[in-house]
Amino acid sequence: MKLNAYLSAAISSSKFLPTLGALGTGLLLMSMPTISAQAAGKHYNCANANGCSVVESRYFTSKYTQTQYPIVMAHGLGGFTSLFGVIDYFNGIPGSLVRGGSEVYTTKTSAVNNSEIRGEQLLQQVKTISAISGKPKVNLFGHSQGGIDIRYVAGVAPRYVASVTAVSSPEQGSKTADFVKATLEPSNNDDSGDNLNLGTELVAGLFNLIGGFTDIGSGISYNEIQEQDGWQTLVALSTSGAATFNAKFPAAMPTSYCGQPADTEVNGIKYYSFSGVGQLTSMLDPTDYLLAATSIPFLLEANDGLVSKCSSRLGRVIRDNYRMNHLDSADQVLGMASWGSSESKSVYRAQVNRLKNSSL
Repeated sequence: MKLNAYLSAAISSSKFLPTLGALGTGLLLMSMPTISAQAAGKHYNCANANGCSVVESRYFTSKYTQTQYPIVMAHGLGGFTSLFGVIDYFNGIPGSLVRGGSEVYTTKTSAVNNSEIRGEQLLQQVKTISAISGKPKVNLFGHSQGGIDIRYVAGVAPRYVASVTAVSSPEQGSKTADFVKATLEPSNNDDSGDNLNLGTELVAGLFNLIGGFTDIGSGISYNEIQEQDGWQTLVALSTSGAATFNAKFPAAMPTSYCGQPADTEVNGIKYYSFSGVGQLTSMLDPTDYLLAATSIPFLLEANDGLVSKCSSRLGRVIRDNYRMNHLDSADQVLGMASWGSSESKSVYRAQVNRLKNSSL
């Protein structure tokens, strides 16, 4: 169903109230960043697969993060590069890395879709970045679902990838996604999306609307909006969907849910991960209360509001217990984080310095 068809259905009087409820469900899962400052640094923006453009001139003040290969950053579910030019997904992080000598690219894939489709879109941008930079490989960073997308790229095109760093990524699925999926499950338990009931189709349509909105906000024209699929996103981020993906792309994954990965390097690619725990890290941040709600399906298991520490593990686990929630790990919202905790920009800088010291 096209974007305008979903919009027409959503505003009809007979479906207005169900739409409001469905939107709430979608927002609980997506926890889209809504208020963040524009990054001060200079980096490159790849809004879609047909090329990258310079956002501002590049400069640096040290060589602390001057890696051999470019840094490529992939957003999570509901993500974007720079929304309407004022809200950056990775708030200030690219600029912080550039000031240390990095060459940084932020990418844009379908805001709402599974990681094989998003991963293929990302791969096309990685090829473009390799051509632009003149470097044969890149260092991939992926936040949330982006940490699964980058594994796809490493799996299907390892020659382009020097390293993979997953940040707060549901590598073995999210129990929040399990809860929402179970609530909306079609009566025939069909994950294909071909036989969705009205309520499920409406929620999927709202996800698609949000995805189209972030595409337009990132500078993509209406006629070139990337493919969105709300239901397949839920399936992909569920425990069962993650198991299916991991069977295809097992590199650097642990063999059990709460186990530690045995391999940190596969096919010449170094794998890393880091994540946090806790939801209410700043009483002034309104999204913290949303994350406290989305953390309920985890019961007593340590999590960041959307991803458990056990599910986040991939390759060399730098830490899985930083005092940061799911949005803090991309320095959203307005950089509000727990007092006295590790500041997210410094965590990224330390990881990029680690890559530099490994000649990556």
